[in-house]
Amino acid sequence: MPRPAALSPAEVVGSLPQMPPFMDHALARRLERVECGIGVAYVDVRQSLEPEAGTAWRDFGGTHAFFDGRSSVQTQSIGLGMFAPATTDSLTELEAFFEQRAATPQHEVSLLAGVETMALLVERGYRPVEINNVLVQPLHEPPAVSIPGLEVRICETTDAPQWLDTAAAGWSDSPEISPVIRSLGRISLMNPLMTHFLVEHGGVPIAAAALAVYDGVALLAGASTIQPGRRLGAQNLVLGARLAEAHRRGCDLAMIVASPGGASQRNAERRGFRVAYSRTKWLRRAAA
Repeated sequence: MPRPAALSPAEVVGSLPQMPPFMDHALARRLERVECGIGVAYVDVRQSLEPEAGTAWRDFGGTHAFFDGRSSVQTQSIGLGMFAPATTDSLTELEAFFEQRAATPQHEVSLLAGVETMALLVERGYRPVEINNVLVQPLHEPPAVSIPGLEVRICETTDAPQWLDTAAAGWSDSPEISPVIRSLGRISLMNPLMTHFLVEHGGVPIAAAALAVYDGVALLAGASTIQPGRRLGAQNLVLGARLAEAHRRGCDLAMIVASPGGASQRNAERRGFRVAYSRTKWLRRAAA
């Protein structure tokens, strides 16, 4: 009996099950760039709508700084210590971007930036004010998700008011956040990198969510459900719809940012997401 032909190295690799990505610096840098790219598009939209607001961004050797008003959650840097070592001089230059605009310096920093970066921030009077997990999963063709009584669809331009109302109403139990959601959502609806989804129950919107696509990565964000529509499976349905749309657009990775141990993280983990790394937001102590 003839021996089977040996497989080439390329064929061997192709025959193996696709491995999940390594949760390392290379992956973290790719994901941080995604948020930077989406942030740049956000600033471009804000500048076109409200040039008097002075919204701005700047690339400091890979670390991106964003200004969207003194009290905006968008006013911060992303990527500190991930693309080049953070030094006293580089941090001083980065801080000047915010201080020139009378804003408090804030930095969203991955734990992979290293203890040296954290120590430098402490030395300069920063304190941690927020922690999030970045979750990721490789994208394959996802299974279809259907829930009786619920329908999910991609928003048309005419759906913008409904999406905005639903997204804000999903935060009705935190009244102080609803105006922030409306402000950010209005810009999000015009961001060319973003697609928006509505979930309806009996023709009435009960949940909203968003999807951003950048450099082959899908960022899932902006999910909220109004109180009467909770525990019906709306977020599971819209999560599946966004993954399907991201796969259709050729994305190979999907990411979600969530509070550690919260409902959003649990929902994501049920759908195959894994924690890639954690991030801490640092705020200058003197202004805190």
